[in-house]
Amino acid sequence: MECLDARRLTGPSLLFDEPAAVLDVLCTTAEAAAFVPAWQARVEQMLAALGWAPAQYRHCELKGGVSVAFTAPIDALYAATEINEWAFATVLAEQQGTVPPDLQDAQSNIATSAAEERNDALLALQAAAVERGARFLWDDDTASLGFGCSSSSWPVRELPAPAALDWSRFADVPVGIVTGTNGKTTTVRLAAHILRGAGKTVGLSSTDWIAVHNTVLDRGDWSGPGGARAVLRHPDVDVAVLECARGGLLRRGLGVNQANAALITNIAADHLGDFGSRSIDELLNIKWLISRSVRDAGILILNADDPRLVTKARDYDGKLCWFSLDACNTVVERHVANGGTAFVYDGDKLLQVSRDTSIEICAAQDIPITLGGAALHNIANALAAAVLTSMLGASIDDIRAGLTTMSQDENPGRCNVYEIGTRKVLVDFAHNPHAMQALFDMAQALPARRRALCFGQAGDRPDELIREMTRAAFAIGLDQVFVSELAPYHRGRQHGEVFGLIRDELLHLGLDASRIVHHELESETLDAAMRWAQDGDLVIMLALGGAAPIQAQIRALTPATG
Repeated sequence: MECLDARRLTGPSLLFDEPAAVLDVLCTTAEAAAFVPAWQARVEQMLAALGWAPAQYRHCELKGGVSVAFTAPIDALYAATEINEWAFATVLAEQQGTVPPDLQDAQSNIATSAAEERNDALLALQAAAVERGARFLWDDDTASLGFGCSSSSWPVRELPAPAALDWSRFADVPVGIVTGTNGKTTTVRLAAHILRGAGKTVGLSSTDWIAVHNTVLDRGDWSGPGGARAVLRHPDVDVAVLECARGGLLRRGLGVNQANAALITNIAADHLGDFGSRSIDELLNIKWLISRSVRDAGILILNADDPRLVTKARDYDGKLCWFSLDACNTVVERHVANGGTAFVYDGDKLLQVSRDTSIEICAAQDIPITLGGAALHNIANALAAAVLTSMLGASIDDIRAGLTTMSQDENPGRCNVYEIGTRKVLVDFAHNPHAMQALFDMAQALPARRRALCFGQAGDRPDELIREMTRAAFAIGLDQVFVSELAPYHRGRQHGEVFGLIRDELLHLGLDASRIVHHELESETLDAAMRWAQDGDLVIMLALGGAAPIQAQIRALTPATG
């Protein structure tokens, strides 16, 4: 039995709707059955010794272990995490027959931590916000009331008295949340573009950056609660689009309790192997967390072409809206017949359909990022963005204008095609079998004399997943493969180990060894591929390390070759 992690859950999570302290434990099912009651007994013992109020306790059995958690005030979560660590160490010692940590020493240390963390003004502001139905956000440094242009923020140690505030100032702005395995970033970029065209000042958080209107405030992965708070506290924002990735949902929970619309694009194998997401079902449960934000008021938007989402939705009692690439999808037809609205792809048109009406949005070929309709996955992303923005106040005219005016340069790293002389380069961030299959389906629709692939894989993918992605790539008919080492993404693997798996699978599939080339850097694979490419060839570049350096490299190539 091993303690994998002890941390705070600051928002709705797999275990609670409210903040809690969670402990992830690697163990067998039998060990979990013995550990959970022993852990709870020790936590209760420490809470009583500290004079804390009773807590709620929950556990969740996961593949390879168990997560246990108990609720605590938001100004005591660090101390609560220390309690979890002490409880684990004590239970483990008792089971192994060794000397457990001293209770009085642990109590004294935790009491000191709790005293340093305590913030009565923060709890008072939280209670007043709950009483008045106002939006309340907090972190280690800042607390805020209201969202966006109707928000105010203060340092957590300089908070106003609730009675001194004009509570009528703190209002909401429309909020949309997006998660899923693939298509999240493209969808939020499309949604932001549509809403900006509709005259809104959009706050966007994503895996690539935080932006307000057309200004990038910070680059990096901001798809967790920190990105959501930064957007929702910005004084210019009057509508927010928030990307929520698996990591943030697992580690901290959902960054916002309530939203107007929540969208799940799809569920597919990605990051399987990490504790808490070692199976598709566990991954689905994590992504499904965003439904909590719209359960009581708002709309949950789902992909009707994803069987896992269709099955999961059967037990959902909130309001739903579906989208589908198939206008005859039975889920959509039933939903519309019951008075619902859906967004579908019919022939070559994107439509909004209800029981009595069908409104054309636009033709797929008029959406630049679909590459004339060849990129079917971006048609699905366009439908998702159309539903989301319609729920955030955009009209059909706004949606049509936005979908048909966003260029590929506004969606870097996602299905970008560049012409370099008589050769083409397709750049994408696809990094799992589902995304790669969608990309390769589109790549097959692009005329090419020969095809080369430049790619690598992160070391935290299981062997079979790396092999599966290699098979998906080979299936399109590759003439040459350039594999990059991606050393920053070894993640526990030895140098060359991932390349060995890819090479072995390609050889097994029948590719000649002379057609498999190994380089250290992604930039080196692109250089080699461009030297290999001739008139009419297509180079497919999977930019796992980031699209920006590759795009800069392509721009540098263009004057010299075309």
